[in-house]
Amino acid sequence: MREAARVTQPACMKVVNYATYSSVPEKVAALRPAHREYMTRLQADGRLVACGPFTDGSGALFIYETGSLAAAEEILAADPYSIGGVFAGCRLNSWEVIKANPVLIPVMR
Repeated sequence: MREAARVTQPACMKVVNYATYSSVPEKVAALRPAHREYMTRLQADGRLVACGPFTDGSGALFIYETGSLAAAEEILAADPYSIGGVFAGCRLNSWEVIKANPVLIPVMR
């Protein structure tokens, strides 16, 4: 019996960033256009799976597609919100997707 051909895919992982904002909403608002443009570039490059702010304004959730946790840290470091001091804290965790239903995640903007 012949062995099945193995399909190799590039080593990629999902990394979730649970971010909280500083207590200065004016700073968040001022940097929002640059931050959203950065998110648009990440999405176009295939490095952003999903993102969006919490409805209470306390922070946001980002899901990156990266080759490593260190690559996610680089994405975070280049974010205008990070550079501008909007993030009070960020927690990066690698995440394994077992099931997903893209129909339930409509894009709002």
